Amino acid sequence: MTAVVWAVAGYLFGSIPTGYLAVRFLLGEDIRTLGSGNIGATNVTRFAGKKWGVAVALFDMAKGGLVVLAARLVGVQEPWVLASAGFAGVLGHNFPIWLKFRGGKGVATSFGVIFFWNPIPALMGGAVWYWAMRLSRYVSVGSMVSLATVPVWFALIKGHPAYGWTSAALAVLAVARHHSNIVKLVKKEEDTIS
Repeated sequence: MTAVVWAVAGYLFGSIPTGYLAVRFLLGEDIRTLGSGNIGATNVTRFAGKKWGVAVALFDMAKGGLVVLAARLVGVQEPWVLASAGFAGVLGHNFPIWLKFRGGKGVATSFGVIFFWNPIPALMGGAVWYWAMRLSRYVSVGSMVSLATVPVWFALIKGHPAYGWTSAALAVLAVARHHSNIVKLVKKEEDTIS
């Protein structure tokens, strides 16, 4: 029962459509009709500027991780419960009930969740994201590659299998959510970073 409660809480909190709300407030526009149509920080940056893109990314990270933190603060220590709460938070971001289940790609939210499971794999994954993005010049490549390395970092630090397996599931989910980017990469139509 505890796992279900925290998973529902994670989903609902993760469903807060930060990017959508920011662009609606700032520009009076629906971010889903602009650029890539994604509600995440990368698309927000294109239309609302870098500062708002960073703000959205930070909130998207926090909204997933804070549910994990809240569970810990009230005494929940079972890794599978914390893992399911975090995974549900990413699902909430990707498929928010408030936007007819049309959400983001879940990278920032995934890293927020992973940080509150264990900061070391999150920071290592973040470093991989930066270098993969800089070297490839594609945000999408940095996102997918970095999340794919997180299960490796959990294995190297001998983290609990709940976090290793769930981070692997998050990596697979991120690749699935980036399917349109993968098609553009193959066709050499993907936008590079400026």
